[in-house]
Amino acid sequence: MDQAPLPLECTAETAEPETNRALIAQSMSRWRLMIGRRVLARLAIENIARDLEISHIDVLDAVRRAEPEGEVTVGTIAEIMRIDPSRASRIVADMVTRGALKREASQADARRIIVVMTDFGKKLVLEVQAVKRGVIESVLAEWPEEDVGAFAHLFDRFVTSFERVCSTREKENATRRDEQTAP
Repeated sequence: MDQAPLPLECTAETAEPETNRALIAQSMSRWRLMIGRRVLARLAIENIARDLEISHIDVLDAVRRAEPEGEVTVGTIAEIMRIDPSRASRIVADMVTRGALKREASQADARRIIVVMTDFGKKLVLEVQAVKRGVIESVLAEWPEEDVGAFAHLFDRFVTSFERVCSTREKENATRRDEQTAP
């Protein structure tokens, strides 16, 4: 169970390292509940495209994130979303039907099929991002700009490190499972 919130007078400068870590864990638990309920995605869907599902938004975001790295495949999308490739394929197919994505032959290997965002898909992504930015703006409205800047960099650093640690541990666990099942 989470600990009681820290007193308001307790700041990063006055708190013990253990207290700071406890506050991070407590805040992460509260944040996880919000993220688990997909609050921002649900707000975006409600405002821009009520017939979409959260998985549709996730696929568009996966394509957006992967495109700068090169050609995007269903396998790439599945990996980013951490879902089975067959599920990713079904969601992609639905988004192709809706006109937000299209399939094309790879320029590097014509035997390979890639997923590309259409103008409609790009418009949806921009609208979702605008809704999310609007909520974030509301949350940060009374924060001093130097706090916003510091938080932006520290939060990104935290999430990047978190992703790296989790990915490493997942790989270690998979290796251990493979070793345990090997003859």
